[in-house]
Amino acid sequence: MQDIPREALKRASEGNIDDFEVIYKATSGFVYSVALGITKNRSSAEDVVQEVFLKIYKSLNNFQFRSTFKTWVYRITINTAINKYKNKLKYGSLKNKYEQEVRYDYFYNQSESLIDKQDNKKFLAVLLDKLNVNQKTCIILREIEGLTYKEISEVLNVKVNTVRTRLKRARETLMAGKIKEVIKNEL
Repeated sequence: MQDIPREALKRASEGNIDDFEVIYKATSGFVYSVALGITKNRSSAEDVVQEVFLKIYKSLNNFQFRSTFKTWVYRITINTAINKYKNKLKYGSLKNKYEQEVRYDYFYNQSESLIDKQDNKKFLAVLLDKLNVNQKTCIILREIEGLTYKEISEVLNVKVNTVRTRLKRARETLMAGKIKEVIKNEL
């Protein structure tokens, strides 16, 4: 996510649409990526992006610069995406989690064949589905988005030790799932 000048943030909070467009262009790809990682559905991720930017637009004038703008956007995105994901689960609109198209292009090098990429994406989706939403969120923020433990704790508003515990349990679950899948494929 690109850094946005403080002055642009202030002007956008005062209603300057050009500066808000700068914010949108600098952060929309990141917001979509995080939302897609949590919701695992392009349509839901697009809905999250719209909701996030409406929230940012409405509450930008309340941003106090106590945390970084990046952390603030992360928090809004994570909360919105988790709510969207939980609502989909609650109302049963996720018919088959494994059949949905999942885009994790940022995990793979361009040199891999398309077939290998698709197999890896499906495998990754199956593994991530084994995690609860809190573990999945921590894994996405740490391993995909590259946030530090401290940044994750600020985004999720939890203690750093809670982040460490969630990541440890998530990695253990992922490793156990990976081993089971490998054994299953070998038989």
